[in-house]
Amino acid sequence: MNDRDNEQQRLIVEQFTKQAVPFAQMPHHNDEDTNRLVIQTAGIGPDDTVLDVACGPGLITCAVAKVARHVTGIDITPAMIDEARKRQQSMRLKNMEWKVGDVLPLPFPEASFSAVITRYSFHHFLEPDAVLAEMVRVCQPGGKVAVVDVFMSTPEQAKAYNRMEKLRDSSHTRALLLEELTGMFHDAGLQEMKTAFYKLDVELEKLLTASCTKPDDAQMVRRIFDDDLIVDRLGVGANRQEDGIHFAFPIVIVAGKQQ
Repeated sequence: MNDRDNEQQRLIVEQFTKQAVPFAQMPHHNDEDTNRLVIQTAGIGPDDTVLDVACGPGLITCAVAKVARHVTGIDITPAMIDEARKRQQSMRLKNMEWKVGDVLPLPFPEASFSAVITRYSFHHFLEPDAVLAEMVRVCQPGGKVAVVDVFMSTPEQAKAYNRMEKLRDSSHTRALLLEELTGMFHDAGLQEMKTAFYKLDVELEKLLTASCTKPDDAQMVRRIFDDDLIVDRLGVGANRQEDGIHFAFPIVIVAGKQQ
């Protein structure tokens, strides 16, 4: 692992140690309708053994555990796994286990799971294509692989969005273009690809608080959104309401089948 990889890991652990509790408690991160859409698009059913990569506080992991035979969650941030265990206990789910660990490589043998998913993680990875390759490696032949993440529609939009998001959360690398993400699935040899879309609605001030954004950076983010209210360079539909600026992360679910 090189210095750049080490620094990115440090940023992720630092950021999500601070964000573990507020991230777990933000209601838009655990919407039943979007959880259901992820599970349906990924094709997860009662016979599946599932791996959730970069599982965070176990929100989608626990939702999947209500449907699947067994679910394993892995995350590099111990504080996130602590929150995930608390959530599992509160929901009295028995068919789960957790692991603190990195994703490159994933610490599992080939073909260990019938479904491998990850949500809201690819924009933190320096090498998302390598992570996808690892997800494919640990997935059984005929199994399912699904990635859920923010996406951009044009390079210009991506440039503006990534500048803002890096200020808000220093562990952000870049949001992928939709064509990049679907191209990775083709390059990884995944078949029968499906896509589904939804929007993750948030209020700016609540998000800045939950992500523990530094005051100076938060002020710059506010200015960026103020300037974006009409032009929508960020592609998130920012608008001013009575309680502040609201916007919506554009989210795609991309799912494919292992050969």
